[in-house]
Amino acid sequence: MSEKPRRARPAKDEAERAERRAQILAAALDAFAREGYGATRLEDVARAAGVAKGTLYLYFPHKQALFEAIVKERISPVLLDVGALLAQFPGDTRALCTLMAEMLISRIIEGPGQAILRLMIAEGPRFPDLAAFHHGEVVSRGLDLVRAVMARGLARGDITSDAAVRFPQLVFAPAMTSVVWNALFGHLSPLDVRAFVTTYLDVLLRGLGEAPGAPAKGGAI
Repeated sequence: MSEKPRRARPAKDEAERAERRAQILAAALDAFAREGYGATRLEDVARAAGVAKGTLYLYFPHKQALFEAIVKERISPVLLDVGALLAQFPGDTRALCTLMAEMLISRIIEGPGQAILRLMIAEGPRFPDLAAFHHGEVVSRGLDLVRAVMARGLARGDITSDAAVRFPQLVFAPAMTSVVWNALFGHLSPLDVRAFVTTYLDVLLRGLGEAPGAPAKGGAI
């Protein structure tokens, strides 16, 4: 007797699994932002997501897996989009940096990814495995993208200094400053992130020897 062909899983089941997974990740991100990584308990994440703790383990075997999934789904896609932008962007370095900054601000600094940055600043030294994962998945890739952007600018003649190729951290400085400042002092003296980043980019590009005739100020972010 021939074996009956297996029936494909209904699309509805797949959609429900994807929705449940998204709910778990959202609950975990909220818990990490509120309680910190160390103090977050998986049973609390499961309760907030509306699932049993055993169900959570079917999706994520441990807390670090939750963290890694959040980073991969909330921050890594931004880097992929920046890479795609770099590959086809026809404009100058100032215009490219302005668009990159907008992506960083809207999707990370002002979005859910901000909680991950704060978490790394606050708890990265206590959890070196998390810091190593975040560095490999986000930081090193981001630094490579900045080097590529600045090397492109040198090749085009948009800038004359290779300082940001050697120290790409220069370009990330305003993002880190914004996150730290608003985390500590936002309730007292909030920083206007877009105005700050726009001003910083203008100062940075001038310092990198932006070619004469380039616009004095980038477009508003």
